[in-house]
Amino acid sequence: MTDQTIEQCSSEIDQHEENLNQNQNRKKKKDVTEDPETFSCMLQPCPPDSDPNYIGIRRILLFRKAESGVLRRKDWRCNGKGYVAYRNFINRPDNWLNSQIPSRTSTPGTSGRWMSSPSQLSLALEAESWAGSRDIRESQTLSRTVSLGANSSDFEHPRRKAELAYSFVGMHCIFDECKSMVTVIKFGHMSSDILAYGATDGTITVCTVSEPPSIMKKLTGHSKDVTDFDFSLNNQYIASSSLDKTVRVWDIPNGLCIRVIYGVTSQLCIRFHPVNNNFLTVGNANREVSVFNFSTGRLISKIVVDGEVPALDYDHTGQFIFCGDSQGSIYSVKVNSHQGTLSRTHRTRSSSKQKSEFTTIQYRTFSLMTQGPVLLSLTRDGSLSFFSVNLELQGYLTLRCSLKLTPRLHSIRASFCPLLSLEKGEYIVIGSEDAAVYFYDLTRPKNTCVNKLQGHGYPVIAVAWNHGENLLASSDFGGTVIVWKREKTKQKR
Repeated sequence: MTDQTIEQCSSEIDQHEENLNQNQNRKKKKDVTEDPETFSCMLQPCPPDSDPNYIGIRRILLFRKAESGVLRRKDWRCNGKGYVAYRNFINRPDNWLNSQIPSRTSTPGTSGRWMSSPSQLSLALEAESWAGSRDIRESQTLSRTVSLGANSSDFEHPRRKAELAYSFVGMHCIFDECKSMVTVIKFGHMSSDILAYGATDGTITVCTVSEPPSIMKKLTGHSKDVTDFDFSLNNQYIASSSLDKTVRVWDIPNGLCIRVIYGVTSQLCIRFHPVNNNFLTVGNANREVSVFNFSTGRLISKIVVDGEVPALDYDHTGQFIFCGDSQGSIYSVKVNSHQGTLSRTHRTRSSSKQKSEFTTIQYRTFSLMTQGPVLLSLTRDGSLSFFSVNLELQGYLTLRCSLKLTPRLHSIRASFCPLLSLEKGEYIVIGSEDAAVYFYDLTRPKNTCVNKLQGHGYPVIAVAWNHGENLLASSDFGGTVIVWKREKTKQKR
């Protein structure tokens, strides 16, 4: 009788443990499917010319790297250290330990570890973190004015790394067949060789910059200025907006317009949904942000803001749109990725004192300064702003730093620069009406300009980096497009 009772208890315990394991596995699977970043990464299709095995291995490695980062953060949280101190520790130079504490000897038990007990090393790291945070706060409160004339003060004492990172060997190629102002220029989605640009004569030109550079297709159909366009995920389609009140969808391989959506006002900006390419989001001069069905052309949803919507961009998960209007406000808009419905969540004023329309709204997934997603904005009066984005708070924006440039007569665009090193800095590239391309570091309190490219004969309107980050394209008022080739840099590891 006792043996039967023991066997029954053991079987019940085994069954209970099995149920717990099943529940844990279900929770893990549920967490993976509910994570918007992981889910959007799984939904992203592979480019047609890529190896599916390589894409799969890359995703696995990135996922494991993220997990290892979480474990490392748990370690230093338990030790009671601050975030900036931990960042300074992992980004320290090779000879930092000897220079800070020359009397300390390295042993196999303590070398390369984040020590839990208070020591001279931890105190030095904490002191450095206080200084770093104070520098950031001071840089945020500075009001900086940069002159884009012939003044050479911007180039005094530039950072050595910044100069090397954003130095160019020359012009890779030039496209000068267009005789009208090129208003927008972009490389294909995750592409290093497909380039397209739209002009005020209503045409969109699709080129290849690989050897030999050539024009692939010229898309004609708009009767007025092309204000914006966007590539689909597979780079087979282009959706464009124009002052002629239409939105057009183009089949790039065949060079044909396959759909026209007619509006009642000028269409100013356009984006494909980054996860569901069947949604097209358009901002117009009637203060509307609209979502259209790519397949049918029917209107799905729209919201109304306080001014014209000349610029917008999605976050990487497709859950939020960030729209800039003509009154100097940025709107965070929640998007239903399945139904396409829109709802406003936040409104943020630009750093400009006067109401000025936006010419650039650009989202980036990660920033070294904020350790998270960021948003870049540029208004026509020359106010360049850099925001941190909190997706957990419905796309709430926090101004981190700003730069005041000279006002613009044209709708000149700006762009993030690629992440090239681990040093603190936020680099952007922007055109100018003095026919030059400028590179700025937004985190520097003075001498913010780190490089300048000259070669255009007219005001530079738009700029764009390719996916390989080795080519920069710029367009000007006279219709010339220059593709600059960046110099290769050797980074120490």
